[in-house]
Order: sequence, then structure tokens, then C-alpha cells
Amino acid sequence: MTGVRNPYSGNAYAAMAGRALYALHCASCHGAGGEGTGNVPALRRGAAQGAIEGELFWFISSGDPSNGMPAWATLSEAQRWQVVTFLKALLDLSLPAASLRTAATTGTIKAPAPPAPFTDFRYAKPGAVHRISVQDLPPPYQTPSANNGATLVARPADAWPLAPLGFKVSLYAQGLAQPRVIHTAPNGDVFVAESGGGQIRVLRGVTAQGGAAQTSVFAEHLNQPYGMAFYPSGSNPAWIYVADSNAIRRYPYRDGDLRASGHPEIVLKLPFAGGHWTRDIVFSADGKILYVAVGSHSNVDDPDHSPAEKYRADILAIDPDGTHLRIYASGIRNPAGLAVDPDNGDLWSSVNERDGLGDNLVPDYITRVRAGGFYGWPWWYLGAHQDPRHAGKHPELGDQVVIPDVLLQPHNASLQLAFYAGTTFPAEFRGDLFAAEHGSWNRSVRTGYEVIRIQRGGGGGYEDFLTGFVLPNGQVWGRPVGVAVAQDGSLLVSDDGSNSIWRVDYTGQ
Repeated sequence: MTGVRNPYSGNAYAAMAGRALYALHCASCHGAGGEGTGNVPALRRGAAQGAIEGELFWFISSGDPSNGMPAWATLSEAQRWQVVTFLKALLDLSLPAASLRTAATTGTIKAPAPPAPFTDFRYAKPGAVHRISVQDLPPPYQTPSANNGATLVARPADAWPLAPLGFKVSLYAQGLAQPRVIHTAPNGDVFVAESGGGQIRVLRGVTAQGGAAQTSVFAEHLNQPYGMAFYPSGSNPAWIYVADSNAIRRYPYRDGDLRASGHPEIVLKLPFAGGHWTRDIVFSADGKILYVAVGSHSNVDDPDHSPAEKYRADILAIDPDGTHLRIYASGIRNPAGLAVDPDNGDLWSSVNERDGLGDNLVPDYITRVRAGGFYGWPWWYLGAHQDPRHAGKHPELGDQVVIPDVLLQPHNASLQLAFYAGTTFPAEFRGDLFAAEHGSWNRSVRTGYEVIRIQRGGGGGYEDFLTGFVLPNGQVWGRPVGVAVAQDGSLLVSDDGSNSIWRVDYTGQ
């Protein structure tokens, strides 16, 4: 085994997954940053850094009981390789510094409150309602453009997601390799795109403690997989479609498959030369159209002069076999999440708007997507508001920009969407839309890092639903990405900050 190649070698997201596992199982002896403690050797220098990755994998698997090192064969093979990847990244300056940090125990953000209706993580609490309109937009550059990326830390022992009264949050899975989009198969299996590990994982069942009872890798060797869709709809799909950064593939699927039974077929090659890499997909209610979300290559490059923007910042549409490619809606900077309303078949999208215009511009949004609709990027935003970086360009488009249904906090980074079709939440939740807000980097005080609820007929507002992923000092331990309704009616939330999946049940307590 010592000569076997590490499948995650050099992958920063796998290293971050390994960091979470290391914090759980290794840090108490070897130190939070691998510096060693007492008689326990350091891992960030010396023999560990001189060993090849296969040797480290063997040692983690076998242990050294005579010297107090337990065997960790109880971890999956993928998890052991992720720990190896983390250990080898301890000296790699390209690994985010957060991978080495534990949470600080003191300190709070002292910045003034943002002007209403804008807000930040300090004021997020389950049940709080927010409503932003285009009349609330400030002028561009009212504040400087911030560079305030998340400082990721290991989840403190007393930190846990916060849900409204009557809901219980449990940990469904952990130690994943950047879990992103999640979907529930017709038989109840949960499919997870592990973007950092280049694979699709299946989780089955629930233990008495609320965790997954069984896990299996369905498909691997993908390039940042993200979107997934079963086809045809109903209880017996024949295919699962998977979108990664440069292609849509479909795998043969039979009810209950834990491993792909055949090689994938490429349905459509997608444009990718950097920039936004997420590719969500969803079938229309009648199954005749596959919608494909493709984010822009840039922040605000002019497509008139940027060939890399061709077929990007759009929602595309194709037939299920990959033919008849067309643009369904355009001017959408990064449509990171797609969902179809089961009640009426409307297509909805969550959109990451542009950066660089200040703290409170431009609001991200969630909206029904009109066929042929133009949403402004890069020349305009939220109606007839021209981006000053493209002043004077395309004046004929100003009055054609569709105003979205629900405006969110600017820079929230809204990702996956899911309509609640379960029956265990209270009746007033039926048909509501849930969305994961990954969290800001282009804001002086963080916003997002939560799951929100949009009530059907809610008049353009949204409600905080699952919060608590940011510590009072601004350090971040969790970043929601995916939302899906489990077969039992609970809500599943993927989190690529702690590389976990959370499960939200209604108990009434």
C-alpha cells in the first residue's frame, strides 16, 4: 500500500476535509497544527513530511500500538487519504491558513450596524424576516469594496446550528470532501456531490443517533461535480445526470444502486476556462427540458469583447439527449442553484450578483426565471441601474432588465434551492422555498452563512431559518451549500466549512 498514489494529492478541498478529521481524531495528541505535544512527534516537520503519501496512509491505517498510536482503519479509505492530504499540506502555502486554525474563544465584531434594510450575521436569528426592494439600493461606491474572506476554524465543541423553536438539528454525516449539492433519490437515498473529492457519494438510512446508516461512493474521477438530476421523474429513473465544471454526464441508474453500474455517457460539454465553476441542473416538470446553470467567467467583463463569456452567465436549455442547445435566460452572473416548483412547473434560480460596488451593492437574489428573460449582467442590475464600470453601454437594454422576485443581502452567495414537499414540518411550511447562503467575502462585516426560508406568497421577503455558523468574533466554522428534503420530511443541509451534512427535524418541542 505504501506505493499507492493518493487520489486527492494536492487537492485543497480534500485537505480541508482532512483537517476536520484531524481535528476530531488527531489534534489532541499531535497538536492543532501538527506541532506535536509532549512526547508525541510533530507532523508538520521531520519524518512525517519526509515520508511518501502511501507510507503515511499505511501508518494511519496500521497504527503503532507499542508507542501509543492507534490504528485508524475504522475511518474510510477516502477519509484516511484526506488526512494524508492535510498532513502533506501543512507546509504548502497554497492551503488556506484556516486549515491550521482552531477557534478563538473571545472577541466580538464592534462595527456599527448596517443601515436598514441591510443586515449582517450579527443580527441573523431563526424567524427574523427581511425585505429589500430596489428603492433601498444605495449609489455605487457608497462604501469601499471589502476583501473579507471567511476565516475558517474547526467547529467549537459548543457550536451547533440554530433552528426555530420546535426544530431539532442533528449531524447526519461528517468528514466529507467539500460536500456541495445534495439530492434525494426516489427510494430515499441521499446523493451528495463531493466537489473537492471529485465524486458522488450515496448515504442511506438514519441511525438512532441521527447519522447515516450506510455510505458508498457512487461515481468518481469527476472534475468538481455539482449539479445532479434523476431522469425520468417518478419512482423508477433510468439515469442520474451529473454536471461538473466542464461537462454533463449521465450514469445508468436502477432503484437502490449504491455504485454506478456502467460508464458515464457525455451528454453535453460545457464552457469552462476559469471563473465560476458550479453547474446546477434540473429537469422541467414534463421532463422534456434539462436546464443548465452556467456562471460567468469574470466579475463584470463585457461579453462583447470577452470570448470566454460565450454561453456563460446564462441558463441554458437542452433536450435530455443533449441536443437542441439554446439560451433560456441571460444576463445572470452566477445562477448557482436551480429548482422547479412542483405546484406549477416554474423554474427558479438563486443568483450571485456582482462584486466591487460596495458593502450593500449588488443584492443577490432568488427569482422565477422567465423564458427569454434578461437579468442585466454585466451592463445593468436590478432594473435600470447601470453598472458604472460600463457607463453608456447598451442603453437599449436598461428597460428590458427583469427585476427579481426576492432580493437578498448583497454578497450572500446564495446556492442550492429546494421546495419543501415533505409532510412533517408544520402545514405553513408546505411548498415554501429553502435556500443555502454560503456567505460573503466582499463585505466589511459578514453576511449569509445560513439557510433561509421564502414563504409562498411571502411578498418578496425572506426569513432566517438555520443560523449560528459564524462565531461572535467573525470566525466561520460552517458554510451551508446544499439543501434537500429527505424522504422522512426532514431538511438536509450540506456544509463545506465543516465538511458535514446537517439534518433538521420538526419535533414540536
